[in-house]
Amino acid sequence: MVSYNGPERAGHELIGGRYRLGERLGQGGMGVVRRATDELLGRPVAVKTLALDSGADPAGALREARVVAQVRHPHVIVVHDVVEHEGRPALVMELVDGGSLADRLATGGVLSPREAARLGLDLLDALSAAHAHGVLHRDVKPANVLLEQGTGRAVLTDFGIASLPGATTLSGTGVFIGTPEYTAPERMRGENGGPASDLWSLGALLCAAATGTSPFRRDSIGAVLHAVVYEEIRPSDRLGPLVPVVRGLLERDPDRRLGAPEARRLLAACAAGEETAEGPAPMPAPHPPTARDAQPPVTPRQPTPPEVRDPGAVTPVAPAVVDGPGTGPTARRGALALPFVAAAVAASVAAVTVAVLLAGRDGSPAGPGASPTGSRSSSAAPAPVPAGYTAVEDERGFTLAVPTGARRSTDGERVFYTTGDGAVWVGIRIRAIPAGGAIGVMRAADAAGPRTNRGYRDAVVEETTHKGLPAARWEFTWNGFTSAEGPRHTVDLCWEQAGTLYDLWASAPVDRAAEARGHFDEALESFRTTGG
Repeated sequence: MVSYNGPERAGHELIGGRYRLGERLGQGGMGVVRRATDELLGRPVAVKTLALDSGADPAGALREARVVAQVRHPHVIVVHDVVEHEGRPALVMELVDGGSLADRLATGGVLSPREAARLGLDLLDALSAAHAHGVLHRDVKPANVLLEQGTGRAVLTDFGIASLPGATTLSGTGVFIGTPEYTAPERMRGENGGPASDLWSLGALLCAAATGTSPFRRDSIGAVLHAVVYEEIRPSDRLGPLVPVVRGLLERDPDRRLGAPEARRLLAACAAGEETAEGPAPMPAPHPPTARDAQPPVTPRQPTPPEVRDPGAVTPVAPAVVDGPGTGPTARRGALALPFVAAAVAASVAAVTVAVLLAGRDGSPAGPGASPTGSRSSSAAPAPVPAGYTAVEDERGFTLAVPTGARRSTDGERVFYTTGDGAVWVGIRIRAIPAGGAIGVMRAADAAGPRTNRGYRDAVVEETTHKGLPAARWEFTWNGFTSAEGPRHTVDLCWEQAGTLYDLWASAPVDRAAEARGHFDEALESFRTTGG
């Protein structure tokens, strides 16, 4: 369903014995939506009829109605009835008076970060309700979000290509169905998408809402495909406090993509105006790669050369999100033959080196408003801690001293303790010792530094020991996440102990490097494992 986009001659036909058709409200890829009157109940409704020349399967309309009927939520369109019109099923839906998000963006009406966060919360709740019923939307984009006049309520509509988990992303004719610049990379590669794929689309939509256009808008379908699957993602500074959640949602690895609960927490904090005076909450410092991180995404039929990358780094160069009009109200759903998708991506791989992927959730502290869940003051600290520090016992099996008031967050693999202003943090990661040991990990990260960190400089990597154990130390400076924050300095030490690699680092703006070093030294000195 799409929203009002100017009047069309009213047919005044009566269909289903009770619905009097009125003017056209809009048109999507598969059907036309008209205002109508339910003469039995005396209420306005919207009727979606299939376009005769669209090639759409009439059974699809019934399927869409059944899918939507499973999800009852205030931010999901309501289907009242299904009737026959010109030999095809027509969907009778609630009428949402107001334009779509695409309509608003087409007129230059971008949302502020707080408005976009509130919109994101509504859509996230709608998607979560759908996912709870096993429904995947698969076409989250501005044209499919209605904004009700007066109330500002956002309504997710057009479940025409929605699916249940495990359903293929291809139609019966082998055609990819979706909107490329809002489609997750795993679906572009021909893989079955899950709820995480809808969350990727939400991340792209948030970018469009706050800047006016999708971050993957390009001049050709091939360029769009390459941008989604490979190009470096550079969130616009205009996103402000939305940057952390957008980075997390636009993580290319669906297993590491920001989940709905954490996305909701970050969006709620942004909607409430919980942000630092310096701008967007910073992401954690670059971190040595794992064996999995060393492999870039692989497209069907065209493997890419291996590349070591730093999963905790985001290259904060000039924004690629370009100001401009959003998706128009008559934008159609793209249909791409899968062989073309594979060929386009393969050609792009041959032309460029695989760019470093967005870290997002993989390297992100919880940000403003984080709760210290999983962390508590330790009553059995190994030694007294200095003033200004608190001893904590972490559920991951270690204790250490962190700045008093620091907030704990985790991305699933790493734990972060961030100062109240979000500028300085201590990070910890515990894993099996990879090939090459501590020094090998640090040297690989240093080699990737110029690629993963704009302005990477003053780097030092040295083999050392920590309490008699094999260790490696890495320090460097880079240009930082935003121009407002400025350059950052990171100090990192990892050591090998009983078959495990322990990695502890601290990062801060360069004018607070001494403070970060003090936090680092205290955390390192106080760090102990617990539970064996």
